[in-house]
Amino acid sequence: MRWLTGLLGAAVLMLGTLVPAGGVQFKGGVRMEAFGKADGKPVELYTLTNAKGMKAQIMTYGATLTGLWVPDRDGKLADVVLGFDDLQGYLKGHPFFGSTVGRVANRIAKGKFTLDGREYKLFVNNGPNTLHGGKKGFDKVIWTAAPVKGNAVKFTYKSSDGEEGYPGNLTASVTYTLTDDNELRLDYEATADKATPVNLTNHSYFNLAGQGSGDVLGHELTLEAEKYTPVDDTLIPTGKVESVKGTPLDFTTPHKIGERIKEMRGNPGGYDHNFVLNGGGKKLALGARVVEPKSGRVMEMYTTEPGVQFYTGNFLDGSNKGKGGAVYNKHAGFCLEAQHFPDSVNHPDFPSVILTPGKTYSQTTVYKFSAK
Repeated sequence: MRWLTGLLGAAVLMLGTLVPAGGVQFKGGVRMEAFGKADGKPVELYTLTNAKGMKAQIMTYGATLTGLWVPDRDGKLADVVLGFDDLQGYLKGHPFFGSTVGRVANRIAKGKFTLDGREYKLFVNNGPNTLHGGKKGFDKVIWTAAPVKGNAVKFTYKSSDGEEGYPGNLTASVTYTLTDDNELRLDYEATADKATPVNLTNHSYFNLAGQGSGDVLGHELTLEAEKYTPVDDTLIPTGKVESVKGTPLDFTTPHKIGERIKEMRGNPGGYDHNFVLNGGGKKLALGARVVEPKSGRVMEMYTTEPGVQFYTGNFLDGSNKGKGGAVYNKHAGFCLEAQHFPDSVNHPDFPSVILTPGKTYSQTTVYKFSAK
């Protein structure tokens, strides 16, 4: 932290205390400002700007991506993630707009699992199941933030043994980096002092035409996934892994998101499925590509994770008033949540989500933007 103190001099106050009016500018394109309070504690908002003018904003509440301004084919910037103008919008409750979710993302069947011969019971918050960490997951806590080298900010959270029913003291971090190649890179790490399940992801809702501009059904999606994990009526995997061929889940070639969406059963209907990525989670590889024809914006997702949850905002119903008064109706955004498979802790045949002492959980996901 010495280089920060030297740079800012007497104007700097240590992170977690009052921020001077107008915010603080750190090295590179990183700026921090006050963003209100949650649970009586200050929340900070960090803005990353690259050499091409692209901008990302992340707050310490939930290590949440609150804004992402991306150029179109004419160089015009638009915010392409759903969210709110102020902290209060997030505190009132929302469907994980931009959140870092954990300790375990996605669903755990019936809110329980067995590890090392002991059964653990979790808070059930999604029908009969646990979703995205439980009643107060990582999306609803304040993370500690610090700028780090490379136009980046590292967010850290320490989850205590027994929090939300999970075993072990866990230290988790996610570092957001905005590169001059218009990449938003997310690097996750975690360590624990007991064996515990860990499955972290980012839950941003994207609309490449710009948030609040309508639905995403005209976006063209390609997924590098020939297989998926079928689910029951509560969206818990059956344990099988099946081919997407011949189904409306086949995005191995480009298709508009809305082209076959009415074939998807459910109430409400739409996509909310885990796809098994061809890369297998062994190295950073292309997982998805999305094109918005009108603006020309292109988003490619690269990840080290074995799966991606593709979700089309099926439960958005207009009750969330977003940035600039935008009304987020059904399919107003899509999510590409790079992660391990849902309910993996109860499926020994799925890639394991168990982190043991002495080991480090790590994953990287990159959202790369361009225009054509």
